[in-house]
Amino acid sequence: MARIKLDHISMRFGDFYAVRDINLEISNGEYVTILGPSGCGKTTLIKVISGIWKPTEGKVYVDGLDVTSIPMEDRDVGYVFQNIALFPHMTLKENVSYSPRVKNQGDEAMEELSTEYLQLVNMLSRAGMFPSEISGGEQQKVAIARALASGSKMLMLDEPLSALDARVRMELRYELRRLVKKLGITVLHVTHDQEEAMSVSDRIVLMRYGSIAEIGKPLEIYRHPSSIFAANFIGETNLLECTVSDKSKSGKTRVKLRGGQEVRASKTDFKVGDPVVISVRPEHVYPADDGLQAEVLSTVFMGTYWRVRTMASSRDYVEYNVPAEDPVPEAGDIVYLVFNKKAIVVFPRPAGGIEEEIKLE
Repeated sequence: MARIKLDHISMRFGDFYAVRDINLEISNGEYVTILGPSGCGKTTLIKVISGIWKPTEGKVYVDGLDVTSIPMEDRDVGYVFQNIALFPHMTLKENVSYSPRVKNQGDEAMEELSTEYLQLVNMLSRAGMFPSEISGGEQQKVAIARALASGSKMLMLDEPLSALDARVRMELRYELRRLVKKLGITVLHVTHDQEEAMSVSDRIVLMRYGSIAEIGKPLEIYRHPSSIFAANFIGETNLLECTVSDKSKSGKTRVKLRGGQEVRASKTDFKVGDPVVISVRPEHVYPADDGLQAEVLSTVFMGTYWRVRTMASSRDYVEYNVPAEDPVPEAGDIVYLVFNKKAIVVFPRPAGGIEEEIKLE
């Protein structure tokens, strides 16, 4: 296992900062996902940590040792790329035993390690096959086994599942987490897939424009995001502009939507009259006999539920879910919606507007 610390890490290409002033600590055996839109600096960051690139500014520490100038081959790190990178002329067993061979660990060690790690990824029965003879998901399993067979205490995963089919991705991500947790390896996993990040991570590092936007456990970020960007990027949410209309002594807050309707929210520090934005996820919006009036625009079948998109009388788009077995409204129907006040998150209204706050590039 390895403990990683990044101290004011920046990576500049010419005048462009791909990564700017990153401070981050990762515990021994922790599975951390670096999440964010394309171009936010995710891959640049793990390349700096792994030693592929030396940062323009700042220091990288592993177990308290400054490794900033130490090359990748001496950092005890395994790296799995987005594009599956196996030697096509080698069998699966030869691929996995490549690192022990380069390190001159001997035939016995090569045999033992290749057998052990192919067995861990359930590929031992195909050890004598070539990469071209197995599927993409199986190839990525072997690539992971090869990285682990190097004996590395850190594993860098650069969008390792993005080239795979959806079903294979889902199966492999659970297998991947089980595997590295069994081995106690410290993992940094880069992805732009929010569902993938939520399902495998101990913590998520959300990046934007080369900086860290938010860090937290998946459930914490999902339920209590600290920014409009995080609320919108991780999961799905409805964002509505409001004004604080009432505040009790205990802090319970009421907000008024643009159409004049009032909605109860949980405790906040905002004052009456403050312009705010509320975030409420579709699963916390419910049809009722009375509430916010809205016209149904469309319905989309999502498998276990229907997603209903509406235009509220406040001129806001509001989406909610209907269980697959329940009656579904049709386009043009008028519905009334209520929100779970405990699930509403209130943010200060950004000066540049919601669209500017949530844009990806």
